Amino acid sequence: MTLHVRHRGTALAFVVLFALGQALLWYAYYGHGAKVLIGDEQGYQDTALAILAGGPWMPSSIWPPLQPLLLAALYWLAGSHVLVAQIAQTLLLLACALLLRGLWRELGGSVAAANWAAALLLLSPPIAAYAQWLWPEIPHLFLLLAALRLLALARRQWLAPAAHGRAAGTAALAGVCVGLALLAKSLLSGFWPLFLLMFVRRTRPRGGWRAAAAFVLGLGLVTAPALVHGWRSHGKPMIADSSVYNLWMGLTDRWRSDYVQDMGGIELPAFLASGSTPQQRNAVYLGKVREWVAGHGLGNVLAAQLGRQYFRLFNAKTLLVSQLPGPACAGHLSTYHTAPWLTRTLTWLNHASHALILVAAAFGLACWRRRMGMLHLVVVLLAAYQLVLFAFIHVKARFLLPLMPFLCGLAGEVLARLAASRRAVGMCTAAAGEASGRSHTHAAPPALAASPDHPPGPGAARLLAGAALAALLLVLAFAPAALDRLCAG
Repeated sequence: MTLHVRHRGTALAFVVLFALGQALLWYAYYGHGAKVLIGDEQGYQDTALAILAGGPWMPSSIWPPLQPLLLAALYWLAGSHVLVAQIAQTLLLLACALLLRGLWRELGGSVAAANWAAALLLLSPPIAAYAQWLWPEIPHLFLLLAALRLLALARRQWLAPAAHGRAAGTAALAGVCVGLALLAKSLLSGFWPLFLLMFVRRTRPRGGWRAAAAFVLGLGLVTAPALVHGWRSHGKPMIADSSVYNLWMGLTDRWRSDYVQDMGGIELPAFLASGSTPQQRNAVYLGKVREWVAGHGLGNVLAAQLGRQYFRLFNAKTLLVSQLPGPACAGHLSTYHTAPWLTRTLTWLNHASHALILVAAAFGLACWRRRMGMLHLVVVLLAAYQLVLFAFIHVKARFLLPLMPFLCGLAGEVLARLAASRRAVGMCTAAAGEASGRSHTHAAPPALAASPDHPPGPGAARLLAGAALAALLLVLAFAPAALDRLCAG
């Protein structure tokens, strides 16, 4: 009964915190006049409204089509108001948390760690706020997590004789999710074939090719219309291609914080005017990239990228803080109309949650001891792929979002362990008090027995590695403004 009451109290506390966080974000968005749509947000909105008016469903070779199509569908069903999209994306955010909880269990995390991971994803203001914006980050995150969850299930079905026949159908659904993710953002364009590793095994059973073929078929079916459109319009089967443009912008970025003298809006028209087809534009800008590298030297370019891009990626000046009122010289867009007290409150909550996740995740990674399987390998390769990619392309703080579920999972491992240790100390204290009135022949319970959910504590070397990684992440998160001497005159 005690366990039931404790869990019920924890669930109630989470619901209250989530409701308060949501109320604060909604009030910030609408309380003093609705937030202004900016950049790609306005572009997705305009394209969605144009689609509803009979315009082309895929008017751009730069931006993938899913987000405006999703907005157009929502507006057709419930009216052309941003609020409709915000409600739908908030529901997708809740679904992301449920998917993360299940995925973390698939990765071997404890129930408590999976619960903490889902809670961190929902309670962190800079993550939760994405549901209120029109960027495709939340739909893309939902599709990515759903694909990984389905791939894990398909692998289990493939390896289990009783469920072997269902593996192909599950893999096809995973392929559909990855295909839709490609239509939302181009992030997975260079990675998706590695998802096929989920159907590889050195020993029997063989036959993973059927599930792999179903995965590719599902992906192909949903991307085929866009690929055919690209072939007819540009002579190339493509969805959207901004890779060379983003590479050029990444090489020429100057600051460790995004939105500081941002050149994207200025350079994009020049890029589009540099050729009549995507191939021509890419050729022109690839030539500029080669000239830049030759003029600066490969070593200097690599050093400059490593000294700048990861600051931009892990920056505590998240997209939420960037849009709050503040000086433009520090990268503030002031699209929110929040009062000073609310600006300070949201900034403090942003920094606190960002630091908590990064620090706890650093220790969680350093202290991870569970056996690695194929799903672990795919997740590790996905994270490595993104980190390598973001070393070169134009990076904004919102690009960290696809990595945040896994950081939340690692952080959840640490927080679950700390919570379990605290409960164990409380149990031992209570047991010692009861034992004082009884015979000394009765032994008190151990502090925390090792179990699959609570493996043995980490050694000093792992703790030291975790502390070093946490310190590095905190520097990346909080040092950019001081290093760049923003607004220093």
